[in-house]
Amino acid sequence: MNPEKLVFYLLLSFLFFRICTSIDTLTPNRSIKDGNVLVSSGETFALGFFSPGNSSRRYVGIWYNKIPEQTVVWVSNRDSPINGTSGVLSLNRDGNLVIYDNTQNRTVWQTNVSAVSYSAQLLDSGNLVLFQGDSGSGGVVWQSFDHPTNTLLPNMKIGLDRRTGLEWFLTSWKSRDDPSTGEYSYRLELNELPQLILFKGASSRVWRLPTLLKRQRSAKAKDMARSIINRTQVNNLDEVYASYTLINASSLSTMFLDELGSLKMVTWAGKWVEFFKSPVDQCGGYGRCGAYGYCDSNNNNGQHFECTCLPGYEPRSAEEWNLRDASDGCIKKREELSMCINGEGFVKVANVKIPDTSKARVWMGLSLHECKDECLRNCSCLAYTSTAEGGARAICVTWYENLMDVRRYVRRFSEDGQDLYVRVDAVELAPRRKSRRLMQRKVAVVVTSVFLASVLFIILVGWLVMKKRRRGIDIQDSDEETVELPIFDMVTHARATNNFSDTNKIGKGGFGCVYKGHLSTGKDIAVKRLSRDSKQGLKEFKNEVILIAKLQHRNLVRLLGCCIIGEERMLVYEYMSNGSLDSFIFEITRSKLLTGSRRLDIIIGIARGILYLHQDSRLRIIHRDLKASNVLLDSKMNPKISDFGLARAFGGDLSSEKTKRVVGTFGYMAPEYAIDGLFSTKSDIFSFGVIILEIMSGKRNRKFHHADHDLNLLGHAWGLWIDGKASELIDPVIEGSFSMSKVLRCIQIGLLCVQKCPEDRPTMSSVVSMLISDTVALPQPKQPGFYIERSFKQGEQTHEHNSAQSPSSINEVTMTQLEAR
Repeated sequence: MNPEKLVFYLLLSFLFFRICTSIDTLTPNRSIKDGNVLVSSGETFALGFFSPGNSSRRYVGIWYNKIPEQTVVWVSNRDSPINGTSGVLSLNRDGNLVIYDNTQNRTVWQTNVSAVSYSAQLLDSGNLVLFQGDSGSGGVVWQSFDHPTNTLLPNMKIGLDRRTGLEWFLTSWKSRDDPSTGEYSYRLELNELPQLILFKGASSRVWRLPTLLKRQRSAKAKDMARSIINRTQVNNLDEVYASYTLINASSLSTMFLDELGSLKMVTWAGKWVEFFKSPVDQCGGYGRCGAYGYCDSNNNNGQHFECTCLPGYEPRSAEEWNLRDASDGCIKKREELSMCINGEGFVKVANVKIPDTSKARVWMGLSLHECKDECLRNCSCLAYTSTAEGGARAICVTWYENLMDVRRYVRRFSEDGQDLYVRVDAVELAPRRKSRRLMQRKVAVVVTSVFLASVLFIILVGWLVMKKRRRGIDIQDSDEETVELPIFDMVTHARATNNFSDTNKIGKGGFGCVYKGHLSTGKDIAVKRLSRDSKQGLKEFKNEVILIAKLQHRNLVRLLGCCIIGEERMLVYEYMSNGSLDSFIFEITRSKLLTGSRRLDIIIGIARGILYLHQDSRLRIIHRDLKASNVLLDSKMNPKISDFGLARAFGGDLSSEKTKRVVGTFGYMAPEYAIDGLFSTKSDIFSFGVIILEIMSGKRNRKFHHADHDLNLLGHAWGLWIDGKASELIDPVIEGSFSMSKVLRCIQIGLLCVQKCPEDRPTMSSVVSMLISDTVALPQPKQPGFYIERSFKQGEQTHEHNSAQSPSSINEVTMTQLEAR
């Protein structure tokens, strides 16, 4: 072959290879000028300078590489365009991505990361990633997925990184020719049940997507063409977000927010084909039918209005409603008729988009019936829904304010619907009950007399058996309200506890002993046997039965029954296999089982239990003896508050009370209670603050000793806090296993709870918010109460005295010696 031809072909093949090899990485020695592009390794996405629509301004963006119709999915300098083609994208000496305008000699955009980086790579996912090493060998210090513009690609997130405070959300372009930040945004609204909201401006809601409560069932074959994505929702201590993935990873599908405020999902099939858009119809707009109304697009056939009031409600303005204006919503039909223990009930509205959950409450692990009871016992509860089926336990959601943005789903969207149970008064419920009774009578007529006689005979026999097995005890409280509780006989208790053998004893206190029992049914129980010599007599026993029988919460120990025979008094509880909290946090070996995150979960669980006692139960209840030994742990280490013998209930608006008989445990009692006998919710919060500091330090408050001072744990924690050394308080067994910022936040919350003045202490609802959200700002704590108190006895002591007679001797008066259970 001619040598000149050989050289020519070699040069041609070399050039061809250079053209066909994509460059997907920027390094300090390689930059992108206007006209050049980065292409991901699979050639799915490209990055470079572009001008949108009819605009001449230049932006750096990412677009689909193989699609002839340029579709931009991300823009870096959307609010800082370049006039002309003098822009350069490069890595500067600090390792930041920088867009530089050579003509005006200025930086128009940069990443602003503090870690030194060495390379930036465009991935096939459409993510531009800044690495701390060559070719992705180091950690990620910045990525475009953390800074979305108007497009949500698969595996991108909408939500919040709780660790860094970084929020992921979409914002629209101003127009097709202008990618700068528009007036619409799509973000995850954080509350107990997060929901995705499309906003116009700062707060005007356009459309809402509730949290997916129940799992989507498999789509039918005819619906598979529409089922191309899987939705994902995550909510944990680190982050909360929503995202999606493609069922067919090779397809090109994306979601974007257009400049007119529509959220669309499209897929490429020779052209972009739209298969989802919101709002989808006249019922899609937020609050179409106002408060307490719901929208049904099936009604809108040209003759019927799509808006209907929920059961028990009627249009606020009949005139405007007749003109098909439902913006004022609906109101109760009978405002004067109370729905608080007055024969009210619930009416089911099937297969609806649940109301706005901004101020809804979430209860985990409740059955459908328990969810109903949770709503019914709170007179402010307006509606509930549950994912539970049959007797199973699942998520329960309750609403207490305007039921807004409810719609009935059309059949093809039924997978997303929930049954909503709306609270109605007795008048509204009466005809429904009457209709149900008429139907039952018609069924009864069909039954033959012989079969009816057989059924009645079986019912009679069954009733007699059940009556014999399940007798009840009636105990009346001060309101003359009867509490019915199952009775266990003495033989059952003795057999279950091996005749109250010492080998079955699991705890001992001022009340007597606690035994583990095993029933013939296979169920484990805990039997609390009141000692005949105990100072806690019939009054405390009756008090505990009345209060705890009315309380139902996942963080309160459940009372199963009781036994009264002569002077014998016993309470039967659900068995907590892991015993008391103090047996973990103050024991060297077992404390290692409590990681930092588990300790935080326990603190949050205790807080939720106290919040229920203080705010959400029918009566405001002050426990008065909160301490680590009165917090029990089940098999999954979930905390449950126990021992309500000393608790007091408040009715009406009463928020505090004074007593001459101060009872409780040294080291946990608030100053105003121990000295003046004044107790309130703030005295429980003081005790809870002590528990927080004990959990995080692994030390008892009243048995704490330090070589450098005579302060108790509260005083020691306070001294470290004001010296900026709070980290020295942390139990060594959890160091390194948990975020230091979360640990210090817990210590700060504990110090806020034990402040000397009750009015300085936060409410329990505020404490729960502080614990579950890192974004809630915390005030600086003030000096704690009893921070110089020392324990004079070895062991935890329960205190009872007349505060009016001995206000200054509280540290040395002891009536009962308690041991941890």
